[in-house]
Amino acid sequence: MFDRDDVIFQVVVNHEEQYSIWPEYKAIPAGWRAAGKSGLKQECLEFIEQVWTDMRPLSLRQQMDGVTA
Repeated sequence: MFDRDDVIFQVVVNHEEQYSIWPEYKAIPAGWRAAGKSGLKQECLEFIEQVWTDMRPLSLRQQMDGVTA
């Protein structure tokens, strides 16, 4: 399903601000939420490339910045 170019995906994000794609016709897994973008696989991947500029999980970024959750 993830290797098909004709499936509509949505961009999802978790509490650590990590992004992924998920088929729009399937329920979003627990721990993830819609990020507000859907489209063909390549469109979603391009969106992720634009918005996910720091690959480190949120908790690691906060720890490195001296912030505790």
